[in-house]
Amino acid sequence: MPVETASVRRNVFVSWVAHAVTIVVGFFLMPYIVQVLGEHSYGMWVFVNSLASYAGLLYFGFGDTISRYVARYHAAGDQERVNRVVSLVTAVYVVMGCVALTIALALAATLPWYSGWRGQPLHEMQATIIVLGLNVAVSMVGSVFGGVLMGLRRFDLERSVGFASDGLRVALVFVFLQREWGLLTIALIYLGISVFENLCCLVLAYRQMPDLRIGWSYVSRDMLRECTSFSAMAFLNAIAYQLMAAADTVVIGFMFGAEAIVPYYIALRLSQFIRQPIEKIAVICMPTAGALSADTEPRRLHQFLAQAVGVVFLLSAGMFVGGCFFGGEVIRLWMGERYVSSQHLLVILLAAQMVALPCGIFRAFLMGLGAVRIPALLYLAEAVLKVVLSVALGSVWGLAGVAWGGLIPVALIELACLVPYALRQLHWPVRRLWIAAIAPQLLPVAALAAYSAVVSGQAWSHAGWPALISITLGGAAVLGAMWLVSHRVVGSRVLGTT
Repeated sequence: MPVETASVRRNVFVSWVAHAVTIVVGFFLMPYIVQVLGEHSYGMWVFVNSLASYAGLLYFGFGDTISRYVARYHAAGDQERVNRVVSLVTAVYVVMGCVALTIALALAATLPWYSGWRGQPLHEMQATIIVLGLNVAVSMVGSVFGGVLMGLRRFDLERSVGFASDGLRVALVFVFLQREWGLLTIALIYLGISVFENLCCLVLAYRQMPDLRIGWSYVSRDMLRECTSFSAMAFLNAIAYQLMAAADTVVIGFMFGAEAIVPYYIALRLSQFIRQPIEKIAVICMPTAGALSADTEPRRLHQFLAQAVGVVFLLSAGMFVGGCFFGGEVIRLWMGERYVSSQHLLVILLAAQMVALPCGIFRAFLMGLGAVRIPALLYLAEAVLKVVLSVALGSVWGLAGVAWGGLIPVALIELACLVPYALRQLHWPVRRLWIAAIAPQLLPVAALAAYSAVVSGQAWSHAGWPALISITLGGAAVLGAMWLVSHRVVGSRVLGTT
């Protein structure tokens, strides 16, 4: 089926606007929360929340499954099978949500035998864990409707809900957060936001698909077998994702204590602000690649792949350059002088993203085409290697060692294994990848590096937020202008022959 280019652009635009709001919210909230709670309590919150994030494994890979199969069967006009998929995943998530809540209750009951929570009131920690467990359960069941919206490629609606949630989160934090019972207050706010988001997604899903039906009568073993053939490998991918996402803070929490998490998390949070809007491109690519796979002409698929990889590499490399020259200034203005040393951690994390994000486009395309087994196994191997290296190098080099423990596996496995495999599956030679996707971005990135080197040496470049914002706008102008030059000279010529 033909891909609606305007729809893709709208989805990307809305996703980025919504994430821009998230960045602004994060910049305001994080310093405020650290100031109210204190470094130890905030570190404990990050640590507990990181542990709670492993409950995401209870999704068993069905998150990607629902968006993939809804996209496929909706495109085919088979509403009956759409209802069967949605009903099956809902049933699975209800059961797994109950499991998550049971685990949270068990952890809360056994908390007095653990010593890691010392420094926080026992009853507050127990209540916080229970609320986080309830939040996981609510989020699991409600995520079905977000998956329906993504399967319909209405990412703009899904992200608009996130936009509204961010505003509500800011208001609730500023109104209710205080040092006493602060962790429980944040947990309750997160729970309230989850309920709001999922109710909104439910309403929007039914408006976009009025014939959607959910019921036990739609659940069948045949659909379970069909979905698990995909979700089994997606589950391995989910295991790897959770290990990759939360390993840093969990390792630091166990090895160095809760307070040591904060300097690292500042760099990690900045890198997440940068990574998440770029990741939205990969999220949009998966169902789009699935739609393009039905096209008998592979050239369209290759053109879309080249454009996606090129844009992601350009953005991630540009952010890496900015982090190298101005990351310390951003941290100083954002969190204070005492955390400026986190810049070297930020640079390492951004270097890892410069490799991982373009490779993530290949992974999204492979998943959209149904080739999930090898990418999932490679991602799992990368995640396990990250945990091992983070512990090993962290014991030698401290927080920097933990960061290097994430960069090395990305370079080894993504570049040496995933990309060659993806190119073979997509029947796209390495030379085409270089010419169509990577080479046109080198001139803009080099121009940005030269601009940053000149500007960072000027005294006025360290004069506060107005100067930093002006520098950022100037850098974006340089990057955009040189991209247009490079695209017209090189990109448009080679994309036509991809």
